Amino acid sequence: MTQCAEDGCSDPAAVRVYVPWDEDRDVCTGHARALVQKDGVVAEPLEGAGDDWR
Repeated sequence: MTQCAEDGCSDPAAVRVYVPWDEDRDVCTGHARALVQKDGVVAEPLEGAGDDWR
């Protein structure tokens, strides 16, 4: 499993976030929750990540 792309985070990536003003990246559920609060960010669960992305 891939590690979260956010600096300093060692949690497994479970969600791909599409960020209009930055690179798309795979992040953990905690970082995904924070990022999707911003306008224009879209989150998609990664295949094989289970139901932990919710």
